[in-house]
Amino acid sequence: MPYPTQPEASHFIGGQYVEDTAGDPIDVVYPATGEVIAKLHAATPAIIEQALAAADAARAEWAAMSGTERGRILRRAADIMRERNHDLSVLETYDTGKPLSETLVADATSAADALEYFGGLAGSLTGEHVQLPGGDFAYTIREPLGVCVGIGAWNYPTQIAAWKGAPALCCGNTMVFKPSETTPLSALKVAEILTEAGAPAGVYNVIQGYGPVGTALIEDPRVAKVSLTGSVPTGRKVYAAAAAGMKHATMELGGKSPLVIFDDADLEIACAAAILGNYYSTGQVCSNGTRVFVQEGLVDAFCARMVERMQDAVIGDPLDETTTIGPMVSEAQLNIVKRYIETGVSEGAELVTGGTALDKDGYWITPALFRNVTDDMTIAREEIFGPVLSVLSFKTEEEALARANDTEFGLAAGVITRDLSRAHRMVSGFEAGTCYINAYNLAPVEVPFGGSKQSGVGRENSKAAIEHYSQLKSVYVGMAPAEAPF
Repeated sequence: MPYPTQPEASHFIGGQYVEDTAGDPIDVVYPATGEVIAKLHAATPAIIEQALAAADAARAEWAAMSGTERGRILRRAADIMRERNHDLSVLETYDTGKPLSETLVADATSAADALEYFGGLAGSLTGEHVQLPGGDFAYTIREPLGVCVGIGAWNYPTQIAAWKGAPALCCGNTMVFKPSETTPLSALKVAEILTEAGAPAGVYNVIQGYGPVGTALIEDPRVAKVSLTGSVPTGRKVYAAAAAGMKHATMELGGKSPLVIFDDADLEIACAAAILGNYYSTGQVCSNGTRVFVQEGLVDAFCARMVERMQDAVIGDPLDETTTIGPMVSEAQLNIVKRYIETGVSEGAELVTGGTALDKDGYWITPALFRNVTDDMTIAREEIFGPVLSVLSFKTEEEALARANDTEFGLAAGVITRDLSRAHRMVSGFEAGTCYINAYNLAPVEVPFGGSKQSGVGRENSKAAIEHYSQLKSVYVGMAPAEAPF
């Protein structure tokens, strides 16, 4: 299946495409049809070494450039990405199955935003002067960490490649990025564009592979930092491996986030937030508010209006810009979602609408809405990563907050209400890193993004990311003769 931005080879190392067919084969499957559209190869030990050596060799030159020079390259890459947004969006749609109506506005554009933001920030990174008594003083120097490893998830491959790469490069680090083997194509274009924009060879490298490739990257002594977007079980393993080498780590993991809707809420805003928090990207978003707590006086109206609005969803060809719901990313993920829906029904939840697998090529299922869900049901406890919304009713604010926090996860949380005092009380009490009031699932690059509890450590985006991709060196300057007790 031809498309205009298909990468030339499996890997991008040292400023050019590299192939090694000795690596394990990786079939790239278009989720809308199940068709294999490309064949890549996992990185062999030789490819892993080549990528790490390239990143290590490029480190000194890149770090020695001024932040302004680095920023200029990142901003140029952002411009190129925006110019090619359509072709990159088509590639993302083939890679993930997400509808073009979504990828045109949420993927390469988001990556470009990150490159532009951190490109603008790069020249402003400085230390500080600290005046001390007696004329002594100290100053700090902000330095890069070195070689960073990024490991991506399959739901936002272009965005994640830039969300990790942009702050890393901004601070003067180099990177080896491993995308998910499920969606391996898009990150290669990020590397290609950065090189075209002027990034020296080896500054940003992409290699493919399964778990063992990621493990080899994480455990290499040349690597100073690991950033993962993935599931909680994977995060535990990666965090442990990073800790064994005393490496810096950012873990952006999964969630089972609450969306609390009070009975004074604007019903249309509540439904819009629930749709964005459950069905965008066919439900394959880590921060989704899949536990929708609705105050008991609004439950009937909310469910009825949701059913009406869900009838307007267009399930169809992802390349048709009128389509709003695409397929699941893979047969395996489709089967996981189907099992959760079956479990929800068997445990007594009421399936109001959707949850039907479509009898057609590809990995299709209609968005599901459950009501009469209780806190102990499997669909209310475990991350599904599919278009499954669970409605749970509540009576009081105190009850809603306690139940919202009764989870091992803490990635996101939202509240919909006209009472802004109550809204701020709720977000103050939420045990979550990213919170929303009368909105959901918006992630502008200017705002920190990340979770608490089992949902991860560290933050992506905003100035907060600088702290996770750089380190401070403190310098004490003695202006008077040194004194000692002997």
